Amino acid sequence: MFPERFSNLPAYAFPRLRALLDAHAPGGPVVHMTIGEPKHAFPDWIGRVIAENVADFGRYPPNEGAPELLNAIGDWIKRRYDVPVDAQRQVMVLNGTREGLYNACMALVPEQKNGTKPVILMPNPFYQVYMISAISVAAEPVFVPATRDGGYLPDYTGLPADVLNRTAAAYICSPANPQGAVASRAYWRDLIGLAEQYDFKIFADECYSEVYRDAAPAGALEVAAEMGADPERVVIFHSLSKRSNLPGLRSGFMAGGPDSIARARQLRAYSGAPVPLPLQKASETVWADEAHVVENRRLYGEKYLAADRIFAGVNSYKGPEAGFFLWLPVEDGEVAALKLWQQTGVRVLPGAYLSRDVNGDNPGKGYIRVAMVAPINEMQAGLIALRDCIYG
Repeated sequence: MFPERFSNLPAYAFPRLRALLDAHAPGGPVVHMTIGEPKHAFPDWIGRVIAENVADFGRYPPNEGAPELLNAIGDWIKRRYDVPVDAQRQVMVLNGTREGLYNACMALVPEQKNGTKPVILMPNPFYQVYMISAISVAAEPVFVPATRDGGYLPDYTGLPADVLNRTAAAYICSPANPQGAVASRAYWRDLIGLAEQYDFKIFADECYSEVYRDAAPAGALEVAAEMGADPERVVIFHSLSKRSNLPGLRSGFMAGGPDSIARARQLRAYSGAPVPLPLQKASETVWADEAHVVENRRLYGEKYLAADRIFAGVNSYKGPEAGFFLWLPVEDGEVAALKLWQQTGVRVLPGAYLSRDVNGDNPGKGYIRVAMVAPINEMQAGLIALRDCIYG
């Protein structure tokens, strides 16, 4: 016996990609541009901090995070968003944001909303954990297109009242994965106002917030504070994976109202796996340092400019506002990815693998996602090969 709620899930994006490409020989030197795994150097003192605290691998770590790490995160939130938080009550340390994004529904979404099955809103395309979290709590995932016409952000305000009356939570990713769009302060105000009107929570996935071109993206928590919204209205999710090039550290946090965090901590006490203390100590030092983040952003700035130059003659090209993905329009993402692999050895992800069909339409089908994480010379060579193969 197996649970039926997971029986119709498609294969995850990367197994699907291997099934599409791996039976075919690459047409040139392999350039990996599929996974959003940062390749810039992380701070060189990280290893020393872990080594200095290695004895703490012999201790069970605090489930919600060590007090010192919680305070470091609270200090960062205050510096970044000018929002004071009670870090000991409003922050919880995570094994990366995916853990928190999944368990947010588990801890915070009720079994019913207004007497009916709850709805969880999410953009389409989307980070796949949003959908599986909704399914896991027997809620109905509602996929709202995030297309070019809407600035690559979902228009939740345009949904009918019968859907919004059932909505228990809405996921939103800003800067967006995969499109690199940034929610403006006006967008956040409209969404938070909608959530106040219809009484649902906003799960703000902001893990790309420190990788941007020009101005720092506004955050959901700061706009909610400016509006005087219910403190329990917004929960934000951040990690050190993109900000600090530490995807393997598996260290992030969620922050929100004290009641929401208390419920998340209660669930985690039963089901979570806390971050080891030496890694928490390293995380504490990383959240306190901004110099490496500025340097990381400078390197991505060079990559934005390189991509803009390479695709300058491609009329359909629109560079990202933030993040490190290119979301490139093609006729068919799978066809383009296979052609690119067979003719050049460049490996990209079909956009349909990040989207769901809704009424026969998949908003990612006509795109490929390209990760700009490789060293810049390798990245530029891959982008030139891609341009000449797909748009030449």
